[in-house]
Amino acid sequence: QVTVVESGGGLVQAGDALKLSCAYSGRTDSTFAMGWFRQAPGKIRMFVGAIDRDSRNTYYAAAVKGRFTVSSDNAKNTMYLQMNSLTEEDTAIYYCAAKVKSGSYWNTASYDYWGQGTQVTVSS
Repeated sequence: QVTVVESGGGLVQAGDALKLSCAYSGRTDSTFAMGWFRQAPGKIRMFVGAIDRDSRNTYYAAAVKGRFTVSSDNAKNTMYLQMNSLTEEDTAIYYCAAKVKSGSYWNTASYDYWGQGTQVTVSS
């Protein structure tokens, strides 16, 4: 069992930056990777980015590549999402998830444990 808790969401203006955190606990040694997803109102949950726990390789959705950065501090069992140059299209609930089995990084079904989400709202 792995527990994940997101934090750091809020209301920002277009062009601003925001950094989200995801603290994970429990059987963290069983975790292959951690991922970020987001869900806008009326839309499905979409992949944002992910990081391999051991190799630190990162993966990004095309919509955020170059603007968002995923990083992690294994000693603190915390993953981060640095978001720069935010636009209104980035408004969504952002979810952190732990991946303990094989499968595509961009597929929600590949992730076993999810947080409750943190709201990010970008105003014009």
